[in-house]
Amino acid sequence: MKLRLSRSLLLAVVLLASVCATSAQSSARMFDTEILKFEGKVDKVVHGITVAELTFNTTFDPAKNQFLIKSQADSRGTLIKLFHYSFLQQYESTIDAANFNILRTTKHDVQKERVRDSEAVFDYKDKRVRFVETDPKDTTRPPRRIASEISEPMYDIISAIYGVRIAPLTVGKRLEFAVSDSGLVYRVPFAVTAREQLKTIYGKVWCFRVEPEIFGRDRLIEKEGSMIIWYVDDERRTPVRAEVKTEFGKFSIKLQSSSLFKRNK
Repeated sequence: MKLRLSRSLLLAVVLLASVCATSAQSSARMFDTEILKFEGKVDKVVHGITVAELTFNTTFDPAKNQFLIKSQADSRGTLIKLFHYSFLQQYESTIDAANFNILRTTKHDVQKERVRDSEAVFDYKDKRVRFVETDPKDTTRPPRRIASEISEPMYDIISAIYGVRIAPLTVGKRLEFAVSDSGLVYRVPFAVTAREQLKTIYGKVWCFRVEPEIFGRDRLIEKEGSMIIWYVDDERRTPVRAEVKTEFGKFSIKLQSSSLFKRNK
């Protein structure tokens, strides 16, 4: 029960991260030096308890024409006390600014005593992603290796969140991204289902309600559930809130601060 609950929470936190390659570079440059910090809460056991924090840190390297998105999700003390469980996930996503293709993903994953380090390298000439996972606590353990065929455009979990931000959004629009996670490739549909007003750190603003289809058979999570992400309806499309519902309860994730904070008038 505890392990399955924590996995649902991890995916909820980590998933809260271009279909038009000709404008990807100019649009995505606005993310340079952006730092977003989120707070994650679970409502089932104790209403509104903070169980995790999530940070996205984006930088642009003009010499390589690449973006680097560093993201980290880590457990808070309440989760450890209630469920006797702790976690830390650190991602680094290297993205080609010319077309927003993911080039490389590294991950440091700690769940209680279990530690895994992994790297996924995307080769678009060979049309393959090669994933290697190792156990730094047991150097005698053989690496886990997976290779899968890829196409273009291609994303990892984090870059897909930013891909939605630079895509044209209108209510009723559907997007579909090819997302690679741990060496496997999934087709992830995103539906823009509404335009709603939310209270945020920017005040009360209009947001697009986007629902990625990540739950179900042959999806990222082969369980029943649902996910919603709200993006501000402005030029930056900042994700300000997310909700994930699973059999273990509802997880809420809200933006707490932004390095490029600008209150809407």
